[in-house]
Amino acid sequence: MTSSKRTLSFPGSLTALATPFENDDIAENSFADFVAWQIEQGSEGLVVGGVTGEAPTLSPGEQRRLIEIAVETASRRVPIVAATGTNCTRETIALTQAAEAAGATAALIVTPYYNKPNQEGLYRHFREIANAVGIPLILENDPSRTCVEIRPETLAKLAATPNIVGIEDVTCDLSRFSVHSLSSARNFIRWSGDDSASLLFRMAGGTCSVSVVANVVPRLWTDMQQACAAGDWNRAKSIQTRLKALVAALQLETNPAPVKYALSLAHSWFSPTMRLPLVAVSHQTARAIDSALNELKLVD
Repeated sequence: MTSSKRTLSFPGSLTALATPFENDDIAENSFADFVAWQIEQGSEGLVVGGVTGEAPTLSPGEQRRLIEIAVETASRRVPIVAATGTNCTRETIALTQAAEAAGATAALIVTPYYNKPNQEGLYRHFREIANAVGIPLILENDPSRTCVEIRPETLAKLAATPNIVGIEDVTCDLSRFSVHSLSSARNFIRWSGDDSASLLFRMAGGTCSVSVVANVVPRLWTDMQQACAAGDWNRAKSIQTRLKALVAALQLETNPAPVKYALSLAHSWFSPTMRLPLVAVSHQTARAIDSALNELKLVD
């Protein structure tokens, strides 16, 4: 398929949604309530079924259902980005096609993990997916989890594909931003996927944040991203300072266990239950999150 989505724009603040479970099943009503609350609190876009949503433990059917609920609940008020990447090209195509059919605005495709393809394999993987769908694709570069990275020359080739419109960088390394900027089109979207580096990323020219902490404080995170967009760096820095303790606490253990614990304190209807192999946070991490939430007056 071909697409003319190159001119598509996204807002500056998207939440990488956590997935609530009940008796090891998706808590569909809680998830719908969570999507509605996020939008009411100012989230400008939502990413569904990514690593924060425990994608590795979700079946394809469950991933499709999450997308359907998010699209239906959002009712076109904000973009819904479906995280559909796997380490199997055929499976990724099928899930991305399902996301497109469900009405997702775009798809977020992580680099294939575990099988560690070379650069030619990465290029062909992403091109096959792009050719099979019409919705815009954002590539996710997260070498700490996948052990592979999209090199600048590969990104330059992929950026020439009409519906590959951007990249999310899930690292704190701003040198990657500079190199990727030189290797891709001027209007190529660049998202930050690391909350602690988001402000610097925006100052360097990044266009959007995909945030974990926004699960808990969507309004504050959106305010920070809007300040960045307006060039009000003093306000953005002030908000970042307010959120520093919470961002740090949520990074003490593997995402999303800390943020689900925080959500369970803020919302009685959001369960902190994890699917194995992830488990609940340690007592020490819980205390750090408790302290950060109390500091922000988000819990009694």
